[in-house]
Amino acid sequence: MTAAPQEEERGTDPEGERSDPPSGVPGDDGRDGGSGLTRAYLFAQRAARALVKGVQSRWRRSLHLRVISTTLVLSLLVMAGLGYVMLSQVRGGLLDAKIDTAVNDHRAGLNYALAELQENEVGDRDRLLYNITDELTGRSGDTGLYGVVIMPSVGDETGWATGDEDTVQQQSVPQRLIDQVRQSGSEQQYHTYTRIDMDGSYEPALVVGAELTHAYELYYLFPLQHEQEILDLVQGTVALVGILLVILLGLIAFVVTRLVVRPVRSAAQSAERLASGELSERMAVHGEDDLARLAVSFNDMAGNLQEKIQELEELSKVQRQFVSDVSHELRTPLTTIRMAGDLLFDEREELDTSQRRSVELLKGQVERFEELLGDLLEISRHDAGAATLGVEPSDIRDSVMKAVGDAEQIAEKRGIKIVLRLPAEPCVAEFDTRRINRILRNLVVNAVEHSEDRDVVVSAAGDRDAVAVAVRDYGVGLKEGEEHLCFDRFWRADYSRVRTTGGTGLGLSIAKEDATLHGGWLQAWGLPGQGSQFRLSLPRSSGAELRGSPLPLVPPEIALGHNFTPVPDDGEDDG
Repeated sequence: MTAAPQEEERGTDPEGERSDPPSGVPGDDGRDGGSGLTRAYLFAQRAARALVKGVQSRWRRSLHLRVISTTLVLSLLVMAGLGYVMLSQVRGGLLDAKIDTAVNDHRAGLNYALAELQENEVGDRDRLLYNITDELTGRSGDTGLYGVVIMPSVGDETGWATGDEDTVQQQSVPQRLIDQVRQSGSEQQYHTYTRIDMDGSYEPALVVGAELTHAYELYYLFPLQHEQEILDLVQGTVALVGILLVILLGLIAFVVTRLVVRPVRSAAQSAERLASGELSERMAVHGEDDLARLAVSFNDMAGNLQEKIQELEELSKVQRQFVSDVSHELRTPLTTIRMAGDLLFDEREELDTSQRRSVELLKGQVERFEELLGDLLEISRHDAGAATLGVEPSDIRDSVMKAVGDAEQIAEKRGIKIVLRLPAEPCVAEFDTRRINRILRNLVVNAVEHSEDRDVVVSAAGDRDAVAVAVRDYGVGLKEGEEHLCFDRFWRADYSRVRTTGGTGLGLSIAKEDATLHGGWLQAWGLPGQGSQFRLSLPRSSGAELRGSPLPLVPPEIALGHNFTPVPDDGEDDG
């Protein structure tokens, strides 16, 4: 056995590490990281992240919110599609009717102008065109349904002949329509859309044109302001109705979803209370619908579960009482058998070889039987909640030395060396010395038993809040999942292994219960062929909450080898 002082090894909390502000933010030039602009940017960034996380969390947890939001989004999409189709139909209908009317009016004007030109072939042509334009313009009525433009063909220098030029500007006729009319070379009518320039103000219009003669072209300009007003009215009405309908659908979804979600939430709360141990929890039943049947089924399940749990509790009490009674009752005959065995063992030298061997076996089995009874009694105390602690301030190093001393004889027989790595300073904590000594003795003996004739390393350390002891062996190790199974009662990693210490199979179970009774942790790690390590962690002060351990659960040489992925252990911090 060798001892080597060692500094405390402390686990590093990744969340406790200092994080520098991100580079590239405004005002962060590597020297002015604490500027007001940088702090404001980081604060806004954190606030935005918190808001996004809050919304995401609310979205994941609230069925009510998801249903209402989905209903609103789908309603908006449906109303947008219906509104688009409706407006397209209304717009198309209005424009088609306007085009038919415009083409008919233009055809009537075209016929009138041709007749007038044919009847008055001789005379003042400009005066005649002016009269025709004036007549055609007058037919549009006082409201000015259309404007008339008679335009000379290319090569004629007589200029434009038009009606009220202050109202209808010649430039309102688009060039593309003029080119189309001139290229046709016939009286075929063409139309297109344009804008009428009303002294700086523009309004949409429909223009219809055709060739009047080889020298002139006739164009009608129909303002679309009335149609635009109708479209605006329809569009506004559709938008208003759509918004109101979406709001109504949202309210309907809110009410309907609430009717469904409230019983579901009530069932979830009842299930949580039932899981927490309130076996008398039941759901209220209203009506005879599916939700009511759900409540009835839940209540039936809760009632059956309560009955089964009560039966199991009664059975467990009977079993614990039976174990306790049997253990106590066996004490008396065991004491008698032990006394007789000790008497025979003291006189074994006078017996022949076979009888001497039988006496030695008798003594060993009686001792093992007595140890088993002691473990059964201890387990029954834990099961009954009758185990108590005799807490006093003690140095964990003293408990380590005592446990190593108890196992030293077994280690010497196997040729195994126990290496101690203890801190130079005292590691004082409040614990029950008897129970902690038993835990450590059990861990060291188990390590010697499974070390495959290799050294066993026992380490201890302490920090401000906790003390810890780790027992490391380099034997067969543990398979995946066995780091939890090893604390089960009567569990063995390898049933074919020959035991030399005659254990009862309850040692680690009792050790786990003793550690939990102190508010501490007893954890295991292992890999096949890499050995195993058991770590006991205790709070410095009795009753304090244990938040971390001064020793790592995974041996540093394994953790740094990048060939091991730590497995979470009961949700506890492994240091």
